[in-house]
Amino acid sequence: MAELPLLNGPNLAQLGRRRPEIYGTTTLTGIEEMVRKAVPGHTVRAVQDECEGALVRAVHAAGDCAGAIVNPGALMMAGWSLRDALESFPAPWIEVHLSNVWAREEFRHHSVLSPPASGVIAGLGADGYRVATPALPATIEG
Repeated sequence: MAELPLLNGPNLAQLGRRRPEIYGTTTLTGIEEMVRKAVPGHTVRAVQDECEGALVRAVHAAGDCAGAIVNPGALMMAGWSLRDALESFPAPWIEVHLSNVWAREEFRHHSVLSPPASGVIAGLGADGYRVATPALPATIEG
């Protein structure tokens, strides 16, 4: 049984309350449950933190992984230590953003994390996580 890290960055614990017109009304707990249902037989290790260092530690602590889903939040623009950790991540990982970052303010148009990602999904709301899960390699069944 492989582990699937589900990493969420700053402010994502506020989902469902924070700017629902942009981020939707699904809570982070709801997203975590959705991902768990999508990968039966795998352990989803959900980590949300306001601090980049905690997310770096979670990447380093990942064991036998089927892949990972990462929503870095605002760390996408300046999360260089998170990028360094993910560059050496042993399995494919997908960067997810709830909103279409390219339809928003210009400062959101560049992600330092995207180049080493296996893929990027943006603008689908909470469904972006649902799309990301089966998009990971065939080692994830469900």
